[in-house]
Amino acid sequence: MDNATVGKHPCPECGGDLQWNASKQALACPYCGTVVPWSPAQEAQGLQVVQELDLARALSEHPSDQRGYAGDGAPREVQCQSCKAISVFVDGKVAQRCEFCGSPSIIDHQSLGDAITPQSLLPFKISDGQVRDAIRKWYGTRWFAPNRLKRAALTDTLKGVYLPYWTFDAHVAARWTAEAGYYYYDTESYTENGERKTREVRKVRWESASGSLRHFFDDELVPGTVGVHSDLLDKIGRFPTTTDLKPYSPEFVRGWVVERYQVDLRQAAQIGQAQMQDQTRSLCSAEVPGDTQRNLQVDADFSGRTFKHVLVPVWLVSYTYGSRSFQVLANGYTGALAGERPYSWVKIFFAALAAAIALLVLLAVFGGNR
Repeated sequence: MDNATVGKHPCPECGGDLQWNASKQALACPYCGTVVPWSPAQEAQGLQVVQELDLARALSEHPSDQRGYAGDGAPREVQCQSCKAISVFVDGKVAQRCEFCGSPSIIDHQSLGDAITPQSLLPFKISDGQVRDAIRKWYGTRWFAPNRLKRAALTDTLKGVYLPYWTFDAHVAARWTAEAGYYYYDTESYTENGERKTREVRKVRWESASGSLRHFFDDELVPGTVGVHSDLLDKIGRFPTTTDLKPYSPEFVRGWVVERYQVDLRQAAQIGQAQMQDQTRSLCSAEVPGDTQRNLQVDADFSGRTFKHVLVPVWLVSYTYGSRSFQVLANGYTGALAGERPYSWVKIFFAALAAAIALLVLLAVFGGNR
């Protein structure tokens, strides 16, 4: 993670460093509130256009360290010994606790020499106020959550983080073979209680089938984070990286936390390839005619494989209850929310007891009316 101090923009009123403000979609001073309209087009010189990179070439080479998070001083990396997330700090800043799990167990970490710089990102679009309201409403509907949890000001720990993601593109040409099944019905006779009856019985006629498929995978997403729970990421929905990405600019990340990827390109490429193979099989399965199928075989050839390393915005609340840690996430671009929370077994017990009593009362009432 990088508490970014790069790309400084002094406030025209007080001289403080301007930061990206999600609610205003502009640079704003965190000290005096001055808002300065800004867009990447204003500093197009030196910016890279969002582009796809050749995957095969990247995997065969060792890219130089082009992270690009440099500040006025040498960067320092620390790693959380609890959740393993890596933070990058510059200008002599030091970490007290892990931004993701709150653990104080952080140690110095040696920077890797082959880090790949994010070339594009989705800027924060949902403000912290919107997320706080959504989280309070979410907590309010967790009926079996402990009362102490609902009274706690958990939104005080809300922070915005940019998470590392990989996107993969590929063309696939596939041929498939299968046995297509067609339903038909025969009438058969049977005896029931000494009476002769007939019924329709469904059967299947199997025929050989084959075909071909061409498909383009556009921005198959693979998370590069270890600091955020993967099941929650699945629940907050996709990030619109195919349409809304902006070229990376330090102005977008100033004042925000940025996690460095730990799922590297090779690992991510394998995960992305497996995802595309599964989807290709599903697409071929949908092409098989008839009512049912069996013995589907797919021969797929992938070409034109490219990738991007991007940053996506997430609002995060992390807290500890008892001996366990929990997270609540909100998509910083769409507002979709998902979270974890402990259960009050006392509430569950009394709810079950009340349900049992209600059932016994109903049985007694209906039984007495017979």
